[in-house]
Amino acid sequence: MAKQHVYFFGDGHAEGNGRMKNLLGGKGANLAEMTSIGLPVPAGFTLTTEVCTEYYANDRNYPAGLTEEVQANLARVEQLMGKKFGDASNPLLVSVRSGARASMPGMMDTVLNLGLNDTTVQGVIAQSGDERFAYDSYRRFIQMYSNVVMGMSGEDLEDILHDMKEKKGVKEDTDLNAADLKQLVSLFKNKVKAELGKEFPDDPKKQLWGAISAVFSSWMNARAITYRRLNNIPAEWGTAVNVQSMVFGNMGDDCATGVAFTRDPSTGENYFYGEYLVNAQGEDVVAGIRTPQPINKAKHKPGDLPAMEDVLPECYAQLAKIRDILEKHYRDMQDIEFTIEKHKLYMLQTRNGKRTAKAAVRIAVDMVKEGLISENEAVLRVAPEQLDQLLHPSLDPAAEKIVVAKGLPASPGAASGAIIFTADEAEAEAKLNRKVILVRVETSPEDIHGMHAAQGILTARGGMTSHAAVVARGMGKCCVAGCGDIKVDYRNETITTVKGDVFKKGEIITLDGSTGEVMRGEVPTVQPELSGEFGELMVWADNIRTMKVRTNADTPNDAQVARDFGAEGIGLCRTEHMFFEGDRIMAVREMILAEDVEGRKKALEKILPMQKGDFLGLFRVMKGLPVTIRLLDPPLHEFLPHTDKEIDALSKDIGVPAATLKAKVEALHEFNPMLGHRGCRLAITYPEIYDMQVQAIMEAACELNKNEGYAIIPEIMIPLVSEVRELAVLRANAIKVADAVIARYGVKVEYLIGTMIELPRAALTADVIAAEAEFFSFGTNDLTQTTYGLSRDDAGKFLPFYVEKDLFPNDPFVAIDQEGVGLLVKMGCEKGRAGRPGIKLGICGEHGGEPSSVIFCHQIGLDYVSCSPFRVPIARLAAAHAVLLEK
Repeated sequence: MAKQHVYFFGDGHAEGNGRMKNLLGGKGANLAEMTSIGLPVPAGFTLTTEVCTEYYANDRNYPAGLTEEVQANLARVEQLMGKKFGDASNPLLVSVRSGARASMPGMMDTVLNLGLNDTTVQGVIAQSGDERFAYDSYRRFIQMYSNVVMGMSGEDLEDILHDMKEKKGVKEDTDLNAADLKQLVSLFKNKVKAELGKEFPDDPKKQLWGAISAVFSSWMNARAITYRRLNNIPAEWGTAVNVQSMVFGNMGDDCATGVAFTRDPSTGENYFYGEYLVNAQGEDVVAGIRTPQPINKAKHKPGDLPAMEDVLPECYAQLAKIRDILEKHYRDMQDIEFTIEKHKLYMLQTRNGKRTAKAAVRIAVDMVKEGLISENEAVLRVAPEQLDQLLHPSLDPAAEKIVVAKGLPASPGAASGAIIFTADEAEAEAKLNRKVILVRVETSPEDIHGMHAAQGILTARGGMTSHAAVVARGMGKCCVAGCGDIKVDYRNETITTVKGDVFKKGEIITLDGSTGEVMRGEVPTVQPELSGEFGELMVWADNIRTMKVRTNADTPNDAQVARDFGAEGIGLCRTEHMFFEGDRIMAVREMILAEDVEGRKKALEKILPMQKGDFLGLFRVMKGLPVTIRLLDPPLHEFLPHTDKEIDALSKDIGVPAATLKAKVEALHEFNPMLGHRGCRLAITYPEIYDMQVQAIMEAACELNKNEGYAIIPEIMIPLVSEVRELAVLRANAIKVADAVIARYGVKVEYLIGTMIELPRAALTADVIAAEAEFFSFGTNDLTQTTYGLSRDDAGKFLPFYVEKDLFPNDPFVAIDQEGVGLLVKMGCEKGRAGRPGIKLGICGEHGGEPSSVIFCHQIGLDYVSCSPFRVPIARLAAAHAVLLEK
């Protein structure tokens, strides 16, 4: 039996269902599901994602028999709708839309009103009795088809439309009459012929296959590729194509179109939230061409445009019922599209709605309380990476701010940056680590790369469901949309407010996406406070996860931030960061410049009390929790000045000739310091350095135990071990120093000595190394560098190209390379446990806060992950996901 490539839906019957997203895409599966549960869905059919895969595998040729399948399903639609595709007197018009298994709003192409030509437009006039509507649909079709299918710039025809409105002295498209629109159709077709050298196609069947091919081709357009890369959507998934009979929201004042969310996608409030336009088609709402109106009046304010609840009350009541049906059926917040034709409501789409992190948390917790989902489901509903939005500063309410304009609060958060007017410039500036605000009249899918690069987005047009708003919320970017208080001038690169203030490119502004305010200059921020629903969700996550989450912290302040975020200890304290403090760098330099052991010890005696003070502060914050302290790791030359000016200044400060300093700097110079005289190799050469640090650690632990009753168990970590004999020597030294301190204080303090596994050889010989180590901490930053032979500091120049070209699935410094680096970590775990049963195993590289890496760490049996303070909640939630995904 031949494989089915086309699935029909209509009149309460569907060949597919909501569980078939991999095959039918999200849109096709949900259209089938809505049809099956009795909702009013215009009839149509879906070409599967497998067709897309075969299309690309066979040099953009379709599988055998597809033409006949499409024709057969088109005939079923014709029969159901009582119209015929391409018929002169009673024509069926269709839409052609994309639909991947993962939602990709606005990233691929759509064609509406397909099937129109100079003959069928007369049939539409006969059907509707409305010549204006027919020619409005026809000109829209030419605009979309010439752009999407024929590759013509959309601005070419938009300019003709703009000129027509100016000539007629009107502002809105709806103010043009039938004769104007008929003339536009002729002007548009002439422009297509002039620009492309060929006629606009008038054969409906050729139009249909042109549109189907264009939608499949749009899977590989630049904006779709960018979106997939940003959201980790595999290219091999492909998209489905949905062909659906048209219903019209632009036939008059008893027609409308709209977009709605079953709950507020910004805050998560259980409030039916959406926008609509009377006498319009779907793209008018999302493109911001006209200012949309609210669907309900629950939050109506004086001066607001009339709500659908008042204008079309019967249709609104039906839509509100459907909202409840969809939420109960899908048990999640839905993003829906609808059209009203002659007072009849049709559902065009439903999908799980994109939402901010704040909304995701509130919706998940509320739905548990409403009995819709379980606590486990609620935990899975919030993507760990989303929490990043909640863990960063917002505007300081006490700060002075000069508000210059106000728009819609489209995506919460706060952002400051320099004004930039194009997506390309935003991306270029971001690569130079400059913070920018992308300012557009309205955004389009082509702006996605700039939106991702910018700190925030400001648009002059568009509503809360505009492209800018939806995409910004999905990215977690601050966005102020529909800011009618500003005029954006691309030519002169300025923004002018209604008050007459002019802002030029490069000037700093601040956006508050929670209020819609635009402010002059940079406004200070405050740290976030996490409580309420977030706290409830994290309690559920903590009850589920089995892996501990620690933090990487070098100061009591960082440690306290991490504790407040739920850290269960310190997995990495980098002691070298303490050496750079202003009150001790001179002593460190004195130690480096000393000519003998006694000279180094004398300098180290000055550093000892400072180091001890550091550890006292960390131990106090982490009372009763483990603290892993890495002994000095970087090469000594990092602590010395390098320019002549810096060397001369230091020479005067310490009374050492500049020539002597230069000679020392040159002597310490290494061609490849990452693989040079650093880590444990320093201590083999200069054991007195680690002796001082171990003494400081143990004195701090003993004092707190003796004087304040703290039960401190320090974990002393020796870095960059590649050979067990290195560790054996340094472990023996550390034990000698630690035990002497304990004896001197007369207390009992336990301590552990372990190592960082950050070299391939250490992972490969972990069973032998485990004999001398009570714990392993996998340093995946350096392990990635040494496994790949990549310098993290230099690879940024070409790694993005590798990811873009799919040579690497991800940047290996962001998400752990599970096949290579991950295999070494897994091997190190297995060998470590074989060499020392019960050995404590953790990870302290940046991967410890990246969700997919955290899940991998759980899968291979690590005891804990450690990450930066602001990523602790992300790791906690990811660790819970890891457990639930195994079920």
